Amino acid sequence: MRCREFFYLQWSCTIRLVCLIGVFVSVYALPVNAQSRDKELSAEYPDKQYVNLLKQASQSSLRGDRLAQADQQQRIGLLLYHEGNYAAGIRYLLLAQSLLRQAKQTDRLAANLNELGTVYYYNRQAGLARRQFNEALTIYRRTGSRQGLAQTYGNIGHLYEKEGDLPTALHYQRLALTQYRGINQPAGLAAIYENLGSIYEDQNRYDSARTYYRAALAVVPKADRNSQIGLINNLGDIQRKTGHYQQALAYYRQCARQSRHVADKYQLNGAYRDLGKTFQLLQQHDSAYHYFEASHDLTDTIYAAETNRQIALMQTLYDVERKNNQITELNARQQLNTLITGGTVAGLLLVGGLAVVIISRQRLKIRAEAARSQQAAQIYQTQRELMQAELTNKQLSEENLRYQLQLNGQQLTSHTLHLIQKNQVLDELRADLTTLLNDDKRDQRRQLKQVVQKIGQSFSHDKNWDDFRATFDQVHPQFLADLTSQYPTLTSAERRLAALLRMNMTSGDTATLLGISADSLRVSRYRLRKKLGLAEGESLTAFMQRL
Repeated sequence: MRCREFFYLQWSCTIRLVCLIGVFVSVYALPVNAQSRDKELSAEYPDKQYVNLLKQASQSSLRGDRLAQADQQQRIGLLLYHEGNYAAGIRYLLLAQSLLRQAKQTDRLAANLNELGTVYYYNRQAGLARRQFNEALTIYRRTGSRQGLAQTYGNIGHLYEKEGDLPTALHYQRLALTQYRGINQPAGLAAIYENLGSIYEDQNRYDSARTYYRAALAVVPKADRNSQIGLINNLGDIQRKTGHYQQALAYYRQCARQSRHVADKYQLNGAYRDLGKTFQLLQQHDSAYHYFEASHDLTDTIYAAETNRQIALMQTLYDVERKNNQITELNARQQLNTLITGGTVAGLLLVGGLAVVIISRQRLKIRAEAARSQQAAQIYQTQRELMQAELTNKQLSEENLRYQLQLNGQQLTSHTLHLIQKNQVLDELRADLTTLLNDDKRDQRRQLKQVVQKIGQSFSHDKNWDDFRATFDQVHPQFLADLTSQYPTLTSAERRLAALLRMNMTSGDTATLLGISADSLRVSRYRLRKKLGLAEGESLTAFMQRL
């Protein structure tokens, strides 16, 4: 899961909310001792896991157990991070960090710093990530924890690798390797071996990369099937990049078999994609097309499942926020009723006191005025809170609309990439068949010519253009309508070219999608400029972006 801030709960009302969570979200409630199911619920039901952890955090707060509360806040942060809500995950990890600092739990604080640094990195805040890793490193050096040092060195090395500083990344990974070799941690040792192999692969030092990938595969725990599959895939990449395509196919097929065995769709999707690339390098286009199609279908399945999971989690977050606003409103009404009741009692007491002691009349009048002023202030505060809650709900609705637009944009990108991939394969097939047409075997020329014509027709008649149009209209709902209204003489091919220019596609990808050559694309662009009446030197792409 490699989408994206939505909205965040206010910490000042979290404890009060989760105390009443059983009344409002009992359908999601789980036992307090369900920690053993955290991983399963997080993978399949992140919304239920989120509510369960909020309930546990509330109970820990009521007991005054700061360590348990910090643990639950950290788990909430990691849950939101794994679901792509990095900003909310950072917020909860910071709350956990504050509790751990108060409790002076240095080892657990250092572990939290490593987790927070990782989330900062994925949120594209490399500077903050490095600050967390450095503080964790300082703590582990002081406590002498070899495992903590190894993990932190590995995180820092990974950060430098992603920034392109491969020598520094290699230095920190070797430091991590030295620490892991001194303790019995096969999983950590395998991870460092894999990181070293990745760095050498980035440096095109494939023999060294292969050595470390094999070393990682030799020590990775047998129960960690996902890591084993990933390492097998990495070895296949090395074989493919060094031109040993048959050996690469063997690794990728092994990866696909094991992925199907453990029902890991992500690893299986990667294996299908790499098989397609390898068969394409072998000029076996039918097989390449088959695996690319299988990868595309699996991508759609994974994307749909992930979307449903994230929508369920965001709906739960929204429901929790809405019910929190209801709780605030109920509390405000209760306070108002209390004030009214108190005012009534005070009035009766004032009347009785006036009848008994006439001298205290003026004093009681002053008290009554003070009570009414306080009541008015409370009513004003209540109205202000209600208006703030309404504003928050409007902001949530706008955020939800932006999220739906982002999902449509991702689907449009997926369709476009699929069309590019298909047309590239068809273009290679057409080129191969055209080469055969140039031979002197006349008995085959007529049939081969018909095949080339059919392939050429598929560039313009593919049903995927209908899917592309439907998704494009969702992302840019008024573009084609306005274009047709202002320039009714445009042909369907010219409107299609305009849509691709609106997406800011490159000339190469545009030509591939339209199934034409680069020269034909230049002619099409010239004719479109002429119909649009653009002045010489004015950018056609910029015009489409402004339309």
